[in-house]
Amino acid sequence: MRLTAEEFELLKLTRRYVTTDRRYLKLGGFLLGMSGRDRAKFMRKLGKAAYRIAPRELDLLLDRGWRESGTAAWLIAVAGRTEFRERLGELLLASKWPYAGQAYCIALASFGTSADADLLIAYLDRYLPRPDLVYDQTDALGALLLLDAKAGTDHAARYLAPDGLWQQWIAQSPRKDPADPDEYREFIELLCAFADESAQHRPTRRRGATPHGR
Repeated sequence: MRLTAEEFELLKLTRRYVTTDRRYLKLGGFLLGMSGRDRAKFMRKLGKAAYRIAPRELDLLLDRGWRESGTAAWLIAVAGRTEFRERLGELLLASKWPYAGQAYCIALASFGTSADADLLIAYLDRYLPRPDLVYDQTDALGALLLLDAKAGTDHAARYLAPDGLWQQWIAQSPRKDPADPDEYREFIELLCAFADESAQHRPTRRRGATPHGR
């Protein structure tokens, strides 16, 4: 069956940005085990890709499956493309795909504003009352705690109150995650630091991109 022009473009984008060097499998906790030459090489390639990919190409990847959407969110985080903030919040809240939500949380945490906190709060308000759903509650709480630490706010406090939504979710969740929320904050902080380091590998020219900032 012949591919449409859009399908062919998406195939090329996936090969260039997502499956190259099995990138989509390494974005996440795997990064924390990288060191030395492998780490430097991966960061260099990720940083260059983040600044080369065009907004329209990111849109195409965000609309696809967990591999493409999660990788696109990482590229957005590295390049600080805050124009995708609302889109990432919508994708996080929809929870359409597994595995991609962590990348959305990292991007929002890396942007670091009250608007990003609001999107994480909306997610936690919907999914912490659902202990039957083990989605991205830990990553979202970790990201919100990181934003609180950076901004001096206390948005996460109401979830962490005694017998609050966090304790209820942890107690009833079928997957026994560690209860200490600081573990998740530290995890998200380490991944955001990786994104920040990768951002230093900015190419001298960036194709088809619009101005953006952190």
